[in-house]
Amino acid sequence: MLKAKVNNEIFEIENNKGQILLNKNNVTPDWILIGENKYHAIINNQSLTVELASKDETGKNMIVIINGSKYAVAIENQYDALLKQLGLDKLAGNKVNNIKAPMPGLVLRIMVAVGDSVKKGDSLLVLEAMKMENIIKATGDGIIKKISVNEKTAVEKGSTLIEFE
Repeated sequence: MLKAKVNNEIFEIENNKGQILLNKNNVTPDWILIGENKYHAIINNQSLTVELASKDETGKNMIVIINGSKYAVAIENQYDALLKQLGLDKLAGNKVNNIKAPMPGLVLRIMVAVGDSVKKGDSLLVLEAMKMENIIKATGDGIIKKISVNEKTAVEKGSTLIEFE
């Protein structure tokens, strides 16, 4: 089951053996693609023009335009609901809190400074371990709050290297 939050109203959507249930009511949609990210839909004898205006990188938050009216839509699946129930939903985001050393080694080069804004995948520092240079990259977007190590410093596995705001 999916939950869709549309402008603060929540809808439950289920696909039950080919039948679409919207808030436990059977819905029979008929969709036709009429342009890039634009559809003509007939749902319960009502004609709609539906356009996906934008979506985030997760595909779970989007702006949809229906018959000229704009709606903010947030989708939650059963895994998102479970993470929220366990209090882990904030951990699943794209924001990172800190970077820890994945192995013991020597910090050769630091490529960022406090206050720098980084994106997921940006190179942060070079860690030498067992005669190999390993580039440590950002696991999410953020702003560097603190650099806990210096170049030519030995670090242990699990020690904090960089903290984010």
